[in-house]
Amino acid sequence: MVRAESLPQRGAGRDERRIDAPRRAVNGSRNGSRDGDDASGQRVRSGHVLDPRPPGRCRLMERLRDRVCLVTGSTGIAAASARRLAVEGASVVVVSRTAEHAQALADELVGSGGTAAWSAADLTVEAEVDAAIAEAVTRFGRIDGLFAVAGGSGRRFGDGPIHELSSAGWDRTLELNLRSQALTCRAVVRQMLVQAPNGSGTRGSILLMGSVTASDPAPEFFATHAYAAAKGATTALMTTMAATYAADRIRVNAVAPSVTDTPMAARASGDARIRAFNRARQPLAGEMMDPDEVAHAAVYLLSDESRVVTGQLLKIDGGWSVL
Repeated sequence: MVRAESLPQRGAGRDERRIDAPRRAVNGSRNGSRDGDDASGQRVRSGHVLDPRPPGRCRLMERLRDRVCLVTGSTGIAAASARRLAVEGASVVVVSRTAEHAQALADELVGSGGTAAWSAADLTVEAEVDAAIAEAVTRFGRIDGLFAVAGGSGRRFGDGPIHELSSAGWDRTLELNLRSQALTCRAVVRQMLVQAPNGSGTRGSILLMGSVTASDPAPEFFATHAYAAAKGATTALMTTMAATYAADRIRVNAVAPSVTDTPMAARASGDARIRAFNRARQPLAGEMMDPDEVAHAAVYLLSDESRVVTGQLLKIDGGWSVL
C-alpha cells in the first residue's frame, strides 16, 4: 500500500530551490558560496547570474512542477533521481522491494519540502506491480513520468561468462532486470493511455535503465552475460515501445550509465584493479561515477525540455563508449 505525506501547494510560501543542490540534499544553499544568491537577490552559479526565467517553456527548478513521477528502487541512482525530481517540483512515488528503504527515502523528500509517497513491491511479481501503480494513481490521480531503475547484478545467482553461466543465474538475472521493467512499463502505459494529456500535450514519459556494458563490453572485469543480455533487451523494449506509443503522445527513452557509485557496484569500488581500469575507461567520471550524473539526465528526459525526444538511448559514461 502506498503511504504518503504531502505539503501545501508547491510554491506557496517557499523559496525557490537551487539548480545545483548538493548530493543528498533536496534544497537549500549556504551564504557566501560561489553558488546561491548574490547581494541583490539574483540567482548565481559559479559567479554567473542566472536568468530566473530562461528561454523555453520550462523554468529551472520547476521543470516537473505539478507532475507525478514514479521511481523504482530506493538506493543509488534511484535515490539520487528521486531527490532531483523532488527538487524540480515533482510529486515522487518511490516503489521498492525493501519497505524500510522506500519509506526512508520518501520521508526524506517530505522532510526537505517535497511531496512523496512510497510503496513496497517485488517488481517481478505481476500482482504487486499492478497494486503499486494503482495505489500511486489513487493517491495522485495520474502518472506523468516513470524512471524504472530497479534491478541489479546477477552474480549472486550464478551470472557470468556464458560457458560458466548457470540456467538459474540466467533466469533470475533476466527476471530481476528485464521482467521487472516490462511489468512496470505495462502497468504505467495502461494508465498513461487513459489519462488526459498534460500541459505539454503529452501523456507521459518513460525512462528505462540500461547499461553501457550491453553495447560496449569490458570482459576483463564485467563478463556478466545474462546482465548484458537483459540490458540489451531493455534497449530493444524501449525502442519498440517508443514506436508503438508515439501517436499516443507517450515518450520512451533509456539511459546507459557506466560504472557508478551505487550499492550494486560494491565489488568494483573495493577492487583497486577495477578502479584503475575505470579511471582509464571513463576519464570524465573517474574511478566511480556519481549517481547525480544520471539523475540530471533523468530530469531532462522526464521533463518538457525533451518533449519531442523519444526512442533514444543516452549513454552517460564519462567516455567509456568511445575509448
